[in-house]
Amino acid sequence: MPKRKKSRSNEDSAALSYEIVASVRTDQGCVREGNEDAGRFIKPNDPALLSAKGLLLIVADGMGGHLGGEVASRMAVELVGRAYYEDESDAVPALRKALEEANRRIHEASLADEALSGMGTTCTALALVGGMAFVAHVGDSRLYLVRNGDIYLMTEDHSAVMELVKQGIITMDEARHHADKNIILRALGTHPEVEVSMWEEPLSIRAGDRYLLCSDGLYDLVEDSEIKQCVASARDPQEACENLIALAKERGGHDNITVAIVSIEPEGSFKEQSLRPTREVEVPV
Repeated sequence: MPKRKKSRSNEDSAALSYEIVASVRTDQGCVREGNEDAGRFIKPNDPALLSAKGLLLIVADGMGGHLGGEVASRMAVELVGRAYYEDESDAVPALRKALEEANRRIHEASLADEALSGMGTTCTALALVGGMAFVAHVGDSRLYLVRNGDIYLMTEDHSAVMELVKQGIITMDEARHHADKNIILRALGTHPEVEVSMWEEPLSIRAGDRYLLCSDGLYDLVEDSEIKQCVASARDPQEACENLIALAKERGGHDNITVAIVSIEPEGSFKEQSLRPTREVEVPV
């Protein structure tokens, strides 16, 4: 069932009651023999831990061959989730240290097993704590925010083509079709240390927000405007995830596709009769 949490946001100094509905879906696509993506939604069972550290959504896209990529992405979502909740510090340092710890462990595993040599993974993690959103990010998996009818890209790809975009050499549209679009400059596990990108300030949650994490198997084939439309028109996050994956597969599905969506709903607006069976990934902590 879609997972829900009642909470409070102090947006504009007014306490707004909301419910959080989340879904995670991953698909191997139409070409790949395996799935090197991984996604996870974590809601602690302990009320005190839930209050202190909130909910966590993670998407990882592995690389380094069939076995290495699968191992790296699954290690990332498991290790980041565990390290984040075990850390007693606040969300920002806890998220940063969680990705750094996952990087260290994945790198050590790659050195210990020749079959895993050179493996690595992207990782984007979203924590929702006390009415605020916090993000940690390495690689080119993405976080989008759909708010008030608009879509915003909330992370910056650590990729060769994004550097060209930043330098004004190519446009974002040209980057979508560039020959080097799959070359990433940062990943968990490829080096002993990694630079983790964090938001300078957390973002206040608003009722009606939709946060979407995805691997490049989605956004390479589906335009941002189409992502916005699918998310806005779906009745719940599960349906939005399913529709987006189906659209990417209709267009070739040349890569694995992972989509994770968190919807911030006004309290009482998400009716029990609308709940449907889901294939979410959840790990109680």
